[in-house]
Amino acid sequence: MAPAYLDQSTVTDGVPRPRVAHLQPGDGPDQWLGQRPDMYQTDWAPRPRRRHRRRGRGRSVVVVVTAVAAAAGGMFAVSRADRPATAPVAIDAAFSSVRPAATAADRRPARASSAPAPRTKIGTSASTPRPSSTPRPPRPVSGLSQAQMNNAATIVRVARDRKLPRRAMLVAMMTGLQESSLRNLANPKVPASLDEPNEGSGENFDSLGIFQQRPSQGWGTAAQLMDPRYAAGAFYERLLRVDDWESRSLGDAAQAVQRSALPGAYADHEDRAAEVVDALL
Repeated sequence: MAPAYLDQSTVTDGVPRPRVAHLQPGDGPDQWLGQRPDMYQTDWAPRPRRRHRRRGRGRSVVVVVTAVAAAAGGMFAVSRADRPATAPVAIDAAFSSVRPAATAADRRPARASSAPAPRTKIGTSASTPRPSSTPRPPRPVSGLSQAQMNNAATIVRVARDRKLPRRAMLVAMMTGLQESSLRNLANPKVPASLDEPNEGSGENFDSLGIFQQRPSQGWGTAAQLMDPRYAAGAFYERLLRVDDWESRSLGDAAQAVQRSALPGAYADHEDRAAEVVDALL
């Protein structure tokens, strides 16, 4: 009678299988009594499981299956045991943030701009500010303040706009120095004048402004007379109405326009008026 033999083998995952006894035909049931192998005993000690490697393989399978499902545009779910889950999971959103592969055009280097760089003059800086178009205020002369000098500049500017000679400027400047010291004065007797920009106030009748012109005498409204440019223009209009103003003395020409109670006072400012006018021409 042929003896029986044992088959020992293991599965590929490293877990040993139990031994199996193979009997030949004709063997009695009691022949191997007491020698029957333990079906649950292994022939060697089991190998320690490499958990990290096993988990890594499982994750790799899940990633591969998920990528294939995403490419097919379908919905698929894989459980940890590599079996389909009972509830489908949408996977399109998982790859929505993935950037597409760069194309050949994206990998091309950016071309340098062909626009020429702005030219800068030698000895200057690109950050140097441009000069302002606003003219600088005139430098005060003859003891005048900046506000007084600004009013004097307005008197000269209006005359030049009207193409009037220097003599007309001197007559107007002497008048302004005598009447208000070249200040734009308001008057409490004319309340509207107090709402306009001013450099003080006076109380001579209803006289206003640099030339102390009176609204009641037809020189203009309070707002107009408190405007130095308007006041200078109104003075020149009255001066040009005097037929012989150019042949008269400067003081007499000013008196012919103003009709002041002190007719000789204007001549006292002739030298100072000439200094101011010449500084502005």
